[in-house]
Amino acid sequence: NELHIVDSNDAFAKMVGESRTELIGSKPFENNVGIKKQLLSGKAEFPSNSEYQKVECELPDSDGSLIPVLIHANTLNSDSGDILGIMAFITDMTEQKKALALAGEVQRSLLPDKPPDIEHFQVAGRNIACEEVGGDYFDYLMSTEDGENRFSVVVGDITGHGVDSALLMSSARGFLRMRASQAGTNVDIIRAMNRHLSRDVDKSGRFMTLFYLSFDHRLKNLEWIRAGHDPALRYDPADDSFEELKGPGLALGVDLDYEYTSQLKSDLQPNQIFLIYTDGLWEACNEEREMYGKQRLKDCLRRYANLDAQGILEKICNDQLYFCNGVKNEDDLTLVVVKYTPADIPS
Repeated sequence: NELHIVDSNDAFAKMVGESRTELIGSKPFENNVGIKKQLLSGKAEFPSNSEYQKVECELPDSDGSLIPVLIHANTLNSDSGDILGIMAFITDMTEQKKALALAGEVQRSLLPDKPPDIEHFQVAGRNIACEEVGGDYFDYLMSTEDGENRFSVVVGDITGHGVDSALLMSSARGFLRMRASQAGTNVDIIRAMNRHLSRDVDKSGRFMTLFYLSFDHRLKNLEWIRAGHDPALRYDPADDSFEELKGPGLALGVDLDYEYTSQLKSDLQPNQIFLIYTDGLWEACNEEREMYGKQRLKDCLRRYANLDAQGILEKICNDQLYFCNGVKNEDDLTLVVVKYTPADIPS
């Protein structure tokens, strides 16, 4: 099960800074057992009975630096089905990775870099993309229209991940911020956003789930709109109760004329905690393919409910990371924690 080079073209030799003669007999995957197993097993992105693999990894060059590469490989089999070798086409991804890293920096700059300073509320948010760029989104919005003092949290998830999802997320963010700055209700905002996205993603099969949650401290109100997204979670430590903020609502970009409605509750209580998140949080798996799950999420929230919003966020992210035990997330992850703390404000 060793993979050594029996022949190479000049382009690959130039890529790694060696001569073709020097490459013959070398073992490029000697220190990367995982990639070697993938190439030999045929389980790298395609079904196990496939003879074709596509793998991203890194190869060392002549001075020991690592080159990011994309490998397209076909296995060569004997008449009895044994693997004789692999024919591989290897692409240097250095420039693409640089471009993606720059795109990732630009995208991260569009997300809030710090929590808002809002009276009566503690807020913390985090986005972790599974690739250099992602399709998750979160934001904080304020409204003082007609004497109101509403604070809103928005969490969204574009289907898929990668560059195309990131571009659509950026477009959605720009439109939402623009529309939220104009007159109208939360429902008006979401309806307008749905019409905008429906035109943008027409016939592409793409859509965006979104949860829009508004707090009004003066009226002790919660108002939310759920557009195909996981319900937000409310925890009240006073009676150790959990509630999912449910409600009807189609994902954005599916039906141009869909009529969204909002849900309203007037029972905002001190120390209640709200989690708004994408499914990448609870669907993350460990090595046994067991999901982190919503029950573990609830248990972690209950255990650390006495902390501030930032502390709760850190504990949840660390708990999920510990559970996954080094297994890379297959989806983007976003989490926003809001804790209502009017008692912290001097009278």
